[in-house]
Amino acid sequence: MEEIVIKFVGRKPSLKNPILIEGLPGIGNVGKLAVEHLIENIGAKKFVEIYSKDFPPQVFINSDGTIKLVNNELYYWKAKSRNQRDLILLTGDYQGLSSSGQYELADSILKIARDYNVKQIFTLGGYGLGREVKEPHVLGAATSKKLVSKMKKYGVVFRENEPGGGIIGASGLLLGLGKLYGIEGVCLMGETPGYLVDPKSAKAVLVVLSKALNIDVDLTELERKAKEIELIAQQLRSLEEGLRKSKEDLSYIG
Repeated sequence: MEEIVIKFVGRKPSLKNPILIEGLPGIGNVGKLAVEHLIENIGAKKFVEIYSKDFPPQVFINSDGTIKLVNNELYYWKAKSRNQRDLILLTGDYQGLSSSGQYELADSILKIARDYNVKQIFTLGGYGLGREVKEPHVLGAATSKKLVSKMKKYGVVFRENEPGGGIIGASGLLLGLGKLYGIEGVCLMGETPGYLVDPKSAKAVLVVLSKALNIDVDLTELERKAKEIELIAQQLRSLEEGLRKSKEDLSYIG
């Protein structure tokens, strides 16, 4: 097997100046949740499978007993009106495990994007706060001051020196390498506790993205999932409180 294998599925689509949107696993799985919800909601179609030696040596077992080698996938959606743009959507099972693998994967994806004349990228992810977030803000980073000003109009927050460590992984690398290739880009990061899958943060990111793309996205399913996760979080907090009280009682008895 080569380092990276790119497999086109079916006929290659004909797209007009599409926008690339990335949502791979990361903090709170915010980007992955957002892009997979968008793919399902707008009916995007898969056209590329990407396999890499830098993914974990693993296959998933499907419900029918068959297996699936872990990969990344590209989907496409064609605009329905003049004020919309065609989309290419990237999601997948994992990001690359090494720095070199991350660069190779990002470069391969950008080469496909350039073949389709992509001039703009949105990367989606989570910004971990390590605490509960009732109403997550969407933080941003962009390749130009012009894009910063534009995204502020959609409610994106740009804070000086945040994230402090920069943007690690595909969400940052696609923007950085994309800029070298003459592709502008924005990273949208939903605030999240970071220790659970976070549909509420994914919803906040999609609210901003849908405005920027001028598309309607039904967020009902994400809202339902957010309530489920909130219930799990409450149960975990109750369990933690119970354990804390038990330790205090034992300490008192001792």
